[in-house]
Amino acid sequence: MLRVREALLNKQSGLLGISGLTNDMRDLLAEAQEHGDRRAKLAIAMFCYRARKYIGSYLAAMGGADAVVFAGGIGENSAEIRARVCTGLEWAGLHVDPSRNAALVGGKEGVFSTDSSSLAAWVLPTDEELLIARDTYRAVCA
Repeated sequence: MLRVREALLNKQSGLLGISGLTNDMRDLLAEAQEHGDRRAKLAIAMFCYRARKYIGSYLAAMGGADAVVFAGGIGENSAEIRARVCTGLEWAGLHVDPSRNAALVGGKEGVFSTDSSSLAAWVLPTDEELLIARDTYRAVCA
């Protein structure tokens, strides 16, 4: 029974569980845009809402910040998701520059907030596999 629960939590929940289609944000965006799939739209909206909620709660808990950083597959490659996550964070001083945001895909690094934003928004590419390899090496060899 434990393995069934683990499989549900690790393999069939999140974006896949909500959309009923996939856990790949690129595919969900395509389904939502091309076919108007309501469950894909819901999964995207929930993802962005939860990310925004966590950013807001961390900003409140820390008393502010200098920047919000987007990394990893979705954070590095989806200007649309970054914009949706940031919508509603204007109260914290974060304002997205749409052209800067659109230009930062495919491994590019940079700021996509406006010059007048008091809270900067960055895209920082990461090499997740390298980080995992380094952490594994430290755990095994240290």
